[in-house]
Amino acid sequence: MRETPPFRLRLPHEQTSAVVFASPHSGRDYPPDLVRDSLLDPVRLRSSEDAYVDRLLMSAQKVGAALLAARLPRAWVDLNRAEDELDPTLIEGLRNHRPSPRVAAGLGVIPRVVSGGRAIYSGKIGRDEAEARLARVWRPYHEALARLLSTTRARFGRVILIDVHSMPSEALQGLGPMRPDVVLGDRFGGSASAGVVAGITGVLEAEGLKVARNAPFAGAYITERYGRPLQNCHVVQLEIDRALYLDEARVRPSADFADFCARMERVVAGLADLGRDAGERVAAE
Repeated sequence: MRETPPFRLRLPHEQTSAVVFASPHSGRDYPPDLVRDSLLDPVRLRSSEDAYVDRLLMSAQKVGAALLAARLPRAWVDLNRAEDELDPTLIEGLRNHRPSPRVAAGLGVIPRVVSGGRAIYSGKIGRDEAEARLARVWRPYHEALARLLSTTRARFGRVILIDVHSMPSEALQGLGPMRPDVVLGDRFGGSASAGVVAGITGVLEAEGLKVARNAPFAGAYITERYGRPLQNCHVVQLEIDRALYLDEARVRPSADFADFCARMERVVAGLADLGRDAGERVAAE
């Protein structure tokens, strides 16, 4: 029996936009082993999840754009980390890992903690277990993403990946009137052209959303790995304030969810429009 892919790839009947949407942290198919072995109750275990972001993007198919969304949760495998960002504090028998601030914080490719620094496990997991997760979840997702970006760029002359996440309200505390609704991360110009970022900003602001750039989130592994603007591959990380649509305490859609979904449907349509007539746009930039 064929194993279920660790992602959902939703392709339009006809792809008419060079824009690709992705949601690597909204997976909510929690493996029974994770639920059983975790120190956390189900709600706290979900606290790092970009809950329901995939549902905010469901209209992508209708406007000729592709959507790739994770099935498995971030607490199991973090798809926005490098494959070798492995945590020796969590993984037994680990050799030759790549140190990074994210690993040190417990937020490597196999996370040790969820939001608030809460430990997921009471002890370590085996090296074989970590390798199995990478083989079954991380690699298939990134193979699918790389293939989707490559075929889209071949078809349109360029590709714009909008990698969509959500940010907890606590990350925005203290910003007062400067508090953004959305943060765009382009690694300070390294992962997307200024024109692409300006276009995305304009679509969001047309919906009345307050937009910040690169603070407090400038983009992580996916923007770093795939963003090659000089090769017509633009990647922008888009972080949405969870307070706009989510009951964060219970990790459930809030009373505003339906209205915000309608708002995001217009945003998705506007973003997809940025990827029309890509050949002409590439020549103009």
